Amino acid sequence: MLRALSVGFSLVLALPAWSEQALSNKSIGELQQELTSGRLTSERLVQYYLKRIQAMDRQGPSLHAIIALNPDALAAARALDRERREHHVRGPLHGIPLLIKDNIETMDHMPTTVGSLALADNFATQDAPVVASLRAAGAIILGKTNLSEWANFRSGHSISGWTAIGGLTRNPYVLDRTACGSSSGTAAAVAADFASAGLGSETDGSITCPSSINGLVGLKPTLKLLSQSGIVPVAHSQDTAGPMARNVTDTALLMNAMAGNATIDYVAGLKADALKDKRIGVLRFKADSHPEMEVQYERALAHLRAAGAVLVEVETPDMTAIGADELKVLLNEFKTGINAYLAAAPAAVRTRDLQQVIEFDRASPYELQIFGQDIFEQAQATKGPDDADYRTALVNSKRLAGVEGLDKMLAGQHLELLVAPTTTAAWRVDIVNGDGNADSYTTLAAVAGYPHLTVPMGQVQGLPVGLSFIGAPHTEALLLAAGYAYEKRTPGFVAPRYIASLESTAANRSALGGHEQSRRGTRTAPVQ
Repeated sequence: MLRALSVGFSLVLALPAWSEQALSNKSIGELQQELTSGRLTSERLVQYYLKRIQAMDRQGPSLHAIIALNPDALAAARALDRERREHHVRGPLHGIPLLIKDNIETMDHMPTTVGSLALADNFATQDAPVVASLRAAGAIILGKTNLSEWANFRSGHSISGWTAIGGLTRNPYVLDRTACGSSSGTAAAVAADFASAGLGSETDGSITCPSSINGLVGLKPTLKLLSQSGIVPVAHSQDTAGPMARNVTDTALLMNAMAGNATIDYVAGLKADALKDKRIGVLRFKADSHPEMEVQYERALAHLRAAGAVLVEVETPDMTAIGADELKVLLNEFKTGINAYLAAAPAAVRTRDLQQVIEFDRASPYELQIFGQDIFEQAQATKGPDDADYRTALVNSKRLAGVEGLDKMLAGQHLELLVAPTTTAAWRVDIVNGDGNADSYTTLAAVAGYPHLTVPMGQVQGLPVGLSFIGAPHTEALLLAAGYAYEKRTPGFVAPRYIASLESTAANRSALGGHEQSRRGTRTAPVQ
């Protein structure tokens, strides 16, 4: 994998300083303007991103957001530049480099590993349909991003963003804080400007949590709006790919390319007045549980009101039963899905079912060094798709999250969508205790299979927090329009500062040391 990472670095040309500054954090639309004018080529854009990755991913702050770089990226850029010179432009993604989470198959010289050494030789023979759509639209596949190993479905004591192959993805805002998972690498990479946008995937929170925590826009689409094929599965009743970017428009551009629905143009629906007269339900965390975040949330609600939205307080349903049923479903579907995926994997992949992966991990001196594989073992003990307990749990969880959950909240108050804080600010990485449980509003939409958009809401002590827009099935256009109208009234994406820790900042060092003047004349008593 390190060999794959080094490919392309020797090809990076020295770029003038003004070029690097001019390209920093540019949106897809802004980059396309430069490409159209001839002031920029896709080849040079790829070189810019490769240089940033070289400087920031294994050096500098060492984000470990990238697992592999595509050795064909520069050749693809040159080919697309040639098409542009010949007046053949495929669309708004023509010549734009994108990053792909490493559980989504790409047909090039990069394996699809899910971060596991067991799949280090898993070279796909074709693109996943979502990748094929992006490539056909003119996007350049720049590389594969780190993640939480096996999409955060190996252990209940896992560390988000860690894989045996890629190491630990670091949060570019504060380096000792989580980047969340499982699409941590895509989120950290896009926030750090390794590309303007990328692909993640979600079973429950794996697009929306890392997007929120890394200051991005992330969209989990309606279940099966996008193809699940070519994505290493967790659970077919919840899995979906989705776009992650620094603004709503870029997110909508990726959705246009992937969804391929000629009747819906997600970009065309983005209007600054989209919130006017919209009835929106307001969900909250428990009062006083996150005081600084509540300040940001109240500010966000004020922006919604100022944009013309009608806000209605909504009570959150009890999530206890949903969580228990969801786990039963995920365990069962994971075993069935991963066994089918591995059985059809290329011959070079030696682990052909879940039991063999468990045995591989036990024999590896590295895979289980930080946390175990208790979820794998629970999944292996499940009885398959005909098991009555699984079927009951699937029906119950869909009913509780959908009909008796989101549907009831929306219909009961004649609401068009819901808003909520996405999750908390990033917590410290803890290799002793794992991630723990953070408050979030990811599960209802994930289990029901409904769309969920998160956009930047603000920061708490320099850590981004997100605002969620959740709607009924196939309301992506409504959510994107609402997110766009909100975004127009806020600062939006704020670039990271790569702080080592919150405690290391000058202000916090002073505060943690106490007030110097008040301590004058005091003496510490000697230890007896």
